[in-house]
Amino acid sequence: MIRKLKTSVMAALCCTVIGGGLAGCDGDAMENWDPFAAATQKADADLISGTKKIDVAGQSVNVSCSGDPAQGAPVIILMHGAGDGLDKMAAVQKTLSEKNRVCSYDRLGSGASGKPEGAQSLDSTGKVLTGVLDRVAGDGPVVLAGHSLGGLIAARYAPDHQDRVKGVVLMDATSPTMLGDIKKAIPESAKGPAAEMRAQNLAVFEGQNPEMLVITDGEVRSAGNIPVEVIQHGQQYLAAIPEYGPSLEKAWAAGQRKWLALSSDSKLSTAAKSGHHIYVDQPEIAVKAIQRVTSQAANAR
Repeated sequence: MIRKLKTSVMAALCCTVIGGGLAGCDGDAMENWDPFAAATQKADADLISGTKKIDVAGQSVNVSCSGDPAQGAPVIILMHGAGDGLDKMAAVQKTLSEKNRVCSYDRLGSGASGKPEGAQSLDSTGKVLTGVLDRVAGDGPVVLAGHSLGGLIAARYAPDHQDRVKGVVLMDATSPTMLGDIKKAIPESAKGPAAEMRAQNLAVFEGQNPEMLVITDGEVRSAGNIPVEVIQHGQQYLAAIPEYGPSLEKAWAAGQRKWLALSSDSKLSTAAKSGHHIYVDQPEIAVKAIQRVTSQAANAR
């Protein structure tokens, strides 16, 4: 029971823990990469169909694309949570591709993509996303649809790339203040499973995860008036954590509301029958939200 509980909660907090630390890691290669200097990425104009590995700043990134492109319509980019990969979003991608052009990708350290060369930041993982967008969407508009950690990355990316990100869907996205939320909800004095959960998640946020991504708290910055939909889970599984579960649920719900500041045109909804993986538990809710945002983004052009 403890093992099962730990697995579900770690997923909810966007985490998959690894044992090793980051000693000796060097993230300079990704930190200093200028995606706009990589003209060859945009020059490669053949349309990706199916799954293919592309080169982004010398790193192998696994990408999957499906559906037909439409003039002026945004390309939907699906972004998985930590510990997952693009394969887990395949069913939703297939459904969406009946009407839209859809792509997904494995971040460095995830799925079939290469491992990062060193510690990553939200900035460096965003540069990889830029390289992917250059390849699959060129200069065209995109809608980012992210789950958990993928949602956090999408929401951090959008304000700095308003020229290309024209809509965002966040599916139970990791809170913008999750590190502080964990420390507040589960005090340092906690014992038992809750204490283990606290320690493991803090380690993950410090970079002890397959993506070697250091996850920091921060204010939500605006991406203008692009359409944004935030979907939160309705099945309060975090409440199962002894003593501290209700506090975690409140913190998670508060984090979802904070993401509404991403746009002046944002709304929050609840997937009543869903746990953390909304696109698996209630895929129709995820699909309709992504389709709505994509349609709004297309009509706004």
